[in-house]
Amino acid sequence: MPLLRFMDNFLPIAYFQEQFVPFAEANISIATHALHYGTGAFGGMRGLPDPQNPQQILLFRLDRHCQRLSQSAKFLHYDLSAAKIQSAITEFVRHNRPQSPFYIRPFVYTSDLGIAPRLHKIDKSFFIYGIELGDYLSPDGVSCRISSWLRQEDRSLPLRGKISGAYITSSLAKTEAVESGFDEAILMNTQGKVSEASGMNIFVIRRGQIFTPPTDQDILEGITRDSIIQLAHDMGLEVVERPIDKSELFIADEVFLSGTAAKVTPVKRIENFTLPKTKPITQKLRDTLTAITENRTLEHKDWIFAIPLE
Repeated sequence: MPLLRFMDNFLPIAYFQEQFVPFAEANISIATHALHYGTGAFGGMRGLPDPQNPQQILLFRLDRHCQRLSQSAKFLHYDLSAAKIQSAITEFVRHNRPQSPFYIRPFVYTSDLGIAPRLHKIDKSFFIYGIELGDYLSPDGVSCRISSWLRQEDRSLPLRGKISGAYITSSLAKTEAVESGFDEAILMNTQGKVSEASGMNIFVIRRGQIFTPPTDQDILEGITRDSIIQLAHDMGLEVVERPIDKSELFIADEVFLSGTAAKVTPVKRIENFTLPKTKPITQKLRDTLTAITENRTLEHKDWIFAIPLE
């Protein structure tokens, strides 16, 4: 019964085996290779009905999301073009005609049935499903714990892709944080520097400057992260990409997390250090990004992909 209630939040139609089918019928075998070895890669993007025009759906930076998933597929030895992904997502939205904000999860994976861990001589496939989604984290702010788990290194796992197997570390860190009384986890890398949260990038603000770990700190190249950096530059704010020490988090003026699901989420507390209640830069960036995604401004119109429903 709880499963049926949860399924009510899923969009009714999925893209599966190159056709559109009811979500409940888009099933894989328990012997599917990717289920056993984490040999999959996924994307995630937000969409919503256009508040200015109910006859179209808005997707945020669809092209970048499709490019990143195509790039992730390459690590699985799967040649899947960004154009094919974008076409499938566009039709997926038209089939579902969502009436509220939603999240799209496209997924590529090794679809053969077998037990040998490999990427060669094995079938791959691609599916898409969606779910209604409001705020993933509280917009009022979250508390964070420094995780005892370390972010993986790129020399052992391709961190330029969203590889599904990598998210065991995120899962361990998130559960550790929640079960010890926090909302979210912050992971350090193997060099002892701040890397990212369980599924979000992190920004630190001190004396009007914005700092964020660069790509050589084993972070995911976040699309929302890239958007925030561009918006900050537009506002005349200085963004410095450099390694960040743990102690800097505790004395920051503002800290926020960014991601497709999290959007821009302020951090209220890290461990036993409470951050200042006023977060003017975080709020300005959040408000600007929201206005863009809701098609309420001419700023960065190229980031919005409109799908007509007629």
